Amino acid sequence: MGLLKPDFPSVDPATFLERPFMERVRVLGTHWAEHGFGTPKIINLIYVVKVAVLHIALGVTIATLSSGLGVFDVGDWWNQPIIYQKLVLWTMFLEILGLGGSWGPLAGHFKPMTGGFHFWLKPNTIRMAPWPGKVPFTGGDRRTLFDVVLYAAIIVNLVVALLLPAVHDTTLEALRPGSAGLVNPAALFPLIIMVIAIGLRDKVIFLGGRSEQYLPAVVFFAVMPFIDMIVALKLLIVIVWVGAGISKLGHHFAMVIPPMLSNTPWLPIKAIKRAHYRRFPDDMGPSVLAGGVGHVLGTVVEIIAPLVLLFSTDRTLTLCAVVLMVAFHLFIFSTFPLAVPLEWNILFAYAAVFLFMGFPAWDGFGVTDVTTPWAVVFAAAVMLFFPILGNLRPDLVSFLPSMRQYAGNWAAATWALAPGAEEKLEEFVVRGAQNTRTQLLGTYEPDVADVVMHQLMGWRSLHSQGRALISLMQRELGSDIDTYTLREAEFSCNSILGFNFGDGHFHNKNLIDALQRRCGFAPGEFIVAWIESQPIHKGTQEYQIIDAALGIVERGTYRVTDAVNAQPWLPDGPIPFDVHYRADVAPHAGVRFAQASAPEVAPADTTAAR
Repeated sequence: MGLLKPDFPSVDPATFLERPFMERVRVLGTHWAEHGFGTPKIINLIYVVKVAVLHIALGVTIATLSSGLGVFDVGDWWNQPIIYQKLVLWTMFLEILGLGGSWGPLAGHFKPMTGGFHFWLKPNTIRMAPWPGKVPFTGGDRRTLFDVVLYAAIIVNLVVALLLPAVHDTTLEALRPGSAGLVNPAALFPLIIMVIAIGLRDKVIFLGGRSEQYLPAVVFFAVMPFIDMIVALKLLIVIVWVGAGISKLGHHFAMVIPPMLSNTPWLPIKAIKRAHYRRFPDDMGPSVLAGGVGHVLGTVVEIIAPLVLLFSTDRTLTLCAVVLMVAFHLFIFSTFPLAVPLEWNILFAYAAVFLFMGFPAWDGFGVTDVTTPWAVVFAAAVMLFFPILGNLRPDLVSFLPSMRQYAGNWAAATWALAPGAEEKLEEFVVRGAQNTRTQLLGTYEPDVADVVMHQLMGWRSLHSQGRALISLMQRELGSDIDTYTLREAEFSCNSILGFNFGDGHFHNKNLIDALQRRCGFAPGEFIVAWIESQPIHKGTQEYQIIDAALGIVERGTYRVTDAVNAQPWLPDGPIPFDVHYRADVAPHAGVRFAQASAPEVAPADTTAAR
């Protein structure tokens, strides 16, 4: 891989689609193991520049100058609470614009590289309410002018909160004389209300702004006394860390490590990448080394170090734990995982220093030093509610508020479209970008773009869900799997909704129904294999097979160990499934490769906001 030259798979693009689908998966999964996505290194440099200039340099400049502090006087501002507050708001601002995580080529955004505002400032794009039939005024799936105005108002509100001068706080002044003050809470209350409101209208924007983590911090900024605010912020970050660490206990996380390290740009030695697979290329399960990297350097660190930070009153021990967590986040940053949560990792690295060295427990900022214990206990209970519920009932809670970041235990899906069906998405769906393959055509020839799209299927096959999803497609499509166009749903969802962070809840049946209302797919034209995350107390995962025209045609469960033990290319055939329900239709029912025309005008959304 060079600065400008991609590391393209050793295949003939002109004849690639003539190969059987499972052979394509094996070739590109093996290529991923040695090269990752194979993007030129200039792509990684673009991400580094984006973070360095847009997130860090511009964010620090705005935070310091608007607070009356010098940009280069780091010793004066690194532990100023208002700087931390404004960097949280700045990161939230970038995320909700679509300039943070899930940005650029590594997230499937090629042209344009930004999703976010390209979609969310555009009326008639698709929005996904979390409870459309239960919460008043949230029904429908069409973005209205109200949604656009509300989204724009949030952006303006964030800018105002960033630029307003500080307010004086007597407790802070008594503890830190000469402090620069705090963010004006008057600018935060409308922000809190509007973010909640837009979250009820569109979960994609809510989670796109990483509101499950930043919104609690903003609430603490607005309503809590200073000492309690610091302690609550410590509890928030510890719950995020420990929740993520606990979610990595199980089979899935060890399978995340090899493909993640395979995509690491600073690791060019193929032997090291291969060593993370059990017996490359014949056995692509995670090796003992991969398990060690995941569960020792990952899981143990992410659980033990945060608890040390929360309760330690020893300076040396606390400093060591802070250094460990900073290194942890910088390492994740350096691997460039496909969701590219780079700004999040930088902010959390700074937060570890600010919260636990800037306001340590031995200076009166321990969990027993709060002035309103009931409020802090209530805040902690609320913050723990969604991770607990999400691990027990993942069907009810996105994996993001469940605090299962990059644990490998995701809801996921694969789309299968009959020849010609994918074009309907571009013809009838209002959106801010074209299909991912179409975005690639400005850079690559069509057959090369087809290989790139299959690389994403190769990547998914290296994870536990990939084995299950491809097994479902094998069972449902039979030999037609070689003729259908199979797509990794996370990236297709990105091109339709403007954001995805590995969460299959964004493209569950609700999205498929929304697409069907617009495109009018014929039976058998658009098939989806969809699986839910694994509950923490069960050894199975639930799945659905959805025909866009017919609805859910099958549901059931499969054992996680069966998926984990299978090879990506399924040499022994599909893994076993326990079918709980099957509609009275044959696999890919209806006219095979039906080419029924969609309506001349897509059906109107009949349940738009009232």
